Amino acid sequence: MISIRSLAGACLSAFAALSAAAVPASAQNYPTRTITMIVPFAAGGPTDVISRIVTANMAPTLGQSIVIENVVGAGGTTATTRAARAANDGYTLVTGHMGTHAASVPLYPKLAYHPEKDFEPVALLAGTPILILARKEFPPKDLKEFVAYVKANAEKVNAAHAGIGSVSHVSCELLNSILGIKPVGVPFNGTGPAMNALVAGQVDYMCDQIVNAVPQINAGTIKAYAIATAERNPSLPNVPTTAEAGLPDFQAQAWNAIFAPKGTSPAIIATLNAAAIKALDDETVRKRLLELGSVIPAPASRTPEALATLVKSEIAKWTPVLKPAS
Repeated sequence: MISIRSLAGACLSAFAALSAAAVPASAQNYPTRTITMIVPFAAGGPTDVISRIVTANMAPTLGQSIVIENVVGAGGTTATTRAARAANDGYTLVTGHMGTHAASVPLYPKLAYHPEKDFEPVALLAGTPILILARKEFPPKDLKEFVAYVKANAEKVNAAHAGIGSVSHVSCELLNSILGIKPVGVPFNGTGPAMNALVAGQVDYMCDQIVNAVPQINAGTIKAYAIATAERNPSLPNVPTTAEAGLPDFQAQAWNAIFAPKGTSPAIIATLNAAAIKALDDETVRKRLLELGSVIPAPASRTPEALATLVKSEIAKWTPVLKPAS
């Protein structure tokens, strides 16, 4: 005679077996080999720097190496397209941002991927405030003089950016639209090369993420007119906000996040998300990100669901701003 307890135990065992069978063996054992993190821009830029800081901590947690692969072109969309088409086995990921996963939609009518449909959100890594920067010898002394100067010399001045759809391009498009100017755009294969050109005095100004700019500002190799946030940043306490400097309408903050190809197992996404959260809670990682001026996301913002909501809201925010420029 079979007891109710024995029958219940058998049912639970069978359910557990079925549940385990529902998760592919590759997901259960993940990861078993090196993971590739595609960075859509050249080495040395903000997306690259943040990716390297966070993945260096994630790798020991996952028990496998994470190799950064820099793939440049088309404002980050070349690399992001490649990531979207990769196998959804968790071994090819991409660090996306406001440009690749939001601004690209209105700017590229023939975009080969859709941020919401072709990716699984993994985790938000950092917020990166935007700064208005210029070469060291650019004549204006402060933001009010900058506004007057670029308006008076709109056909002569130029603005560097990391390609159409990049954060540096999108944020300056917003700035230029507020000022009512259309300066000559000078594209580069990443914010790192663009910053090098600014330091060398080869371009006039740019809008850049704080991560890329703090070392140069502190070294005095470039000018910082203002930061486009409501409050000053602790890493640059002497740089005024755009509101303080006389241009309150210009508010912009970028972000960086990890995405996986659509269809990646929920178990793999959960594993990657847990490793990313652990990295963001690590004191060494936090210290490095904060020193560069990054904003570390609050716990509620670190889930895949929160990242999906962010992407949706960013597409809605930037589409009316950038549609005329496409």
